[in-house]
Amino acid sequence: MNYKKTNASLSTITRDKAELDKDTGNLYETLTVISKRANQISSDIKEELNKKLEEFASYTDNLEEVFENREQIEISKFYERLPKPSLIAIQEFIEDQIYYRKPEVKE
Repeated sequence: MNYKKTNASLSTITRDKAELDKDTGNLYETLTVISKRANQISSDIKEELNKKLEEFASYTDNLEEVFENREQIEISKFYERLPKPSLIAIQEFIEDQIYYRKPEVKE
């Protein structure tokens, strides 16, 4: 999933409860699906950011040298401007881009 090209809003907006629970029939189940997807997105973004910032890592312990890397700052600012993982997950849920299933209830 390309989180850089998402339709998610950058700030929190009010959602219609009936719109969110129409697929599952239960608001709490919907929130569980969204929260699990938000955790997945968050870990993916964090892993991607760490890989990019790892290129700039300095393994020398030189306290006298203060080094500001503009590219590192720009990468960090870009990831800070992305929508929050919870907002991306809500948008994916609304657009039916999340696959979820319920285990069958055995009686």
